[in-house]
Amino acid sequence: MGFKMGIVGMPNVGKSTLFNALTKTAAAQAANFPFCTIEPNVGEVAVPDARLDKLAAIASSKSIIPTRMTFVDIAGLVKGASKGEGLGNQFLANIRETDAIAHVLRCFEDGDITHVDGRVDPVADAETIETELMLADLESIEKRLVNIVRKVRGGDKEAVQQERLLNAAREALESGKPARSVAIDDDDLKAWKGLQLLSTKPILYVCNVDEASAANGNAFSQAVEKMAAEQGAGSVVISAQIEEEISQLDPDEATMFLDEMGLEEAGLDRLIRAGYELLHLETYFTVGPKEARAWTIKEGTSAPKAAGVIHGDFEKGFIRAETIAYDDFVALGGEQPAKEAGKMRAEGKGYTVKDGDVLHFLFNT
Repeated sequence: MGFKMGIVGMPNVGKSTLFNALTKTAAAQAANFPFCTIEPNVGEVAVPDARLDKLAAIASSKSIIPTRMTFVDIAGLVKGASKGEGLGNQFLANIRETDAIAHVLRCFEDGDITHVDGRVDPVADAETIETELMLADLESIEKRLVNIVRKVRGGDKEAVQQERLLNAAREALESGKPARSVAIDDDDLKAWKGLQLLSTKPILYVCNVDEASAANGNAFSQAVEKMAAEQGAGSVVISAQIEEEISQLDPDEATMFLDEMGLEEAGLDRLIRAGYELLHLETYFTVGPKEARAWTIKEGTSAPKAAGVIHGDFEKGFIRAETIAYDDFVALGGEQPAKEAGKMRAEGKGYTVKDGDVLHFLFNT
């Protein structure tokens, strides 16, 4: 399981430049005019994880297969998108298909790059998009409530539950809060997700700064970080221009370039880590002479569910998971030494997989 993150923002904030850098392609045309990205571009990137390389070296694995993250570059949004302005309807439909939103905000001054509203104010830009998502949700809720009236009157349990959740979302939205602010019980989670409300998507604010501000941010990014903290959202500072330059370099050149810029790591690494935290994701590993592979799961995933990420039959016929903690695998030098040291555990169906676990699943066919 990877995850899909939609890159959104006002026109000319650097979405396509960031997408190009992240996917190391020029598939998304970056140009200085609104709506240069008409169809959503989709790109997959490997999730960097130094642990995987270390495990592969210890096990002499022939191939290394990282887990992957999907980015979707979505057309620029303008005020009125919820009413179909610009490419609004298409924009909103594309967001529904993502797990989270990377909201790129312009946090730099540049007289040569036009801002659609004639000013640089990332917090106001964030509010514009949030408002459009909330307005679209309100419209959707009103239509759905009308459509399920008959079923509710007939006592249909699913319809009654849906009506209750829709009303809870409407109440939040009408008070100026996004739907993700609604507290949902575990019993309602599946139905809540089924509503596919846009403002329930977790948001990661991506502060696109100038090169000089890449290491420490600037006043614009600080204002965004404050806003994100108040919302319980994530934020990360990136210079899309720098990321695009790095994407064209080989690993050694990229490391030297980052050192010169005073950066410890590429923005991609920070973005993915922030995305993982936002969606409460973890990684476990399968390691052997044939391959070392990373797998993405949600925090709190049981061993059988984790096995099901590899193949449904693994979950159905799950017997146990032979488990070694990453630190033990590395410190002891592999599976056999860890086993001899008593560090391999046989975990059953009730085991909750931990980030970094090295797992071998046994199952009935």
